[in-house]
Amino acid sequence: QVQLAESGGGLVQAGDSLRLSCTASGRTFSGGSMAWFRQAPGKEREFVASIPRNGDTTYYADSVKGRFTISRDNAKNTVFLQMNSLKPEDTAVYYCATSLTIYYSSQLASQDQSYAYWGQGTQVTVSS
Repeated sequence: QVQLAESGGGLVQAGDSLRLSCTASGRTFSGGSMAWFRQAPGKEREFVASIPRNGDTTYYADSVKGRFTISRDNAKNTVFLQMNSLKPEDTAVYYCATSLTIYYSSQLASQDQSYAYWGQGTQVTVSS
């Protein structure tokens, strides 16, 4: 079993930055692709960003491209999401997810069914 623990959420103003962290643990964790998704009130969960184990490529939703950066530290089994120039529409619960599979397809990397393990989520609220 793999456990994921997110941190770093909070309340910020539009234009501010936040950095989310997610650490994976568990006996069987070997490290596939890791990703961030988000869910705003009344909306479906949506893809934000994904990164394979070696970090040689990244995938982003169009809505965050150029503002958000995903990265990972495999030695610490941790994935990060640096969020800059935050907007009120970025307000959501942000979820970390991981798969034992490494995805080099943007289509597969952006689908929530590609990820078997999920964190509990961390709230990000951006005020205008």
